[in-house]
Amino acid sequence: MAYSQSPKKAGLPREVLKWLQSLDLSISPKNVRRDFSNGYLVAEIFSWYFPKDFHMHSYGNGASLATKQSNWSQIDKFFVKYCIGLSKEVIDGTIHCKPGAAELLVQDIYSILTNRRIQTIQRVEQEFTDKAYQEQLPMVARATASVAVKNNMCLSEVIAEPNIMANQRKALTIIHRHIEQRKEERNQDPNRFNVKPTLGEQALRLAPLLAHQSEPELQINSSRVVC
Repeated sequence: MAYSQSPKKAGLPREVLKWLQSLDLSISPKNVRRDFSNGYLVAEIFSWYFPKDFHMHSYGNGASLATKQSNWSQIDKFFVKYCIGLSKEVIDGTIHCKPGAAELLVQDIYSILTNRRIQTIQRVEQEFTDKAYQEQLPMVARATASVAVKNNMCLSEVIAEPNIMANQRKALTIIHRHIEQRKEERNQDPNRFNVKPTLGEQALRLAPLLAHQSEPELQINSSRVVC
C-alpha cells in the first residue's frame, strides 16, 4: 500500500512510516492527527501482533466522541492486561487532536511493538499546545487570549470532561500561559510595544542609611525618635 503523505508532512520518522506501510493497514494515514484520534488504526496495528485480543468488528471508524471513547476504552483494557505503559496525556491528546500527540503516540507504539529505538525520535511538549507554531508567526499575527483558548481547548475535550471547574482551570492555565508569553515578547522587544520605564525604575535608588550605621548609632537614633 503506497502512502501519499511524505515523511516531512506526516510528522513521523521515515522508519516509522515504512513500518506502517509494511502492516498493510485498511486506511492509509494521510493525516496522523486526524486518522489516529478515534483509535481504530491503533487497534488494527495491535491486531497484527495480538490477533486474539483485537477483533476489528467491535471497533468503529467514526469521528464522533462516543466512537472514540468506545474504541479507546477497549484498547485501554488491553494496555492494562499486558502492562503497556503509554502515557495517558499522550492518549488524551491524540483523542482530542492535540498538536504532536498522535505523532508521539505512533512513535511509542512502534518502539513497544518492534523493540527498536527510533534514531531521530521527534519529541514534543507534554502539554501539546500550539506554542511552537505561534513562535513562528510574526507578532502581529499571533493569537489573542480568546483565540489561544479556542486553539488549545477542543470542543470534544470540554464534552468529555463534564466538570465545569476542571474546564475552567484548563482555560485559566491557557490564559496564564498566554499572558506570560506576552510579557516575554514585551521584554524581548520593548521598543515595538512602546514600553516605558516606570517612575520607580527611573528614580535614583540610594542605599538605605540604616544599612551603613552601627548598632550603637541605631540605638541612639531610636532613642531620639522615642523622645
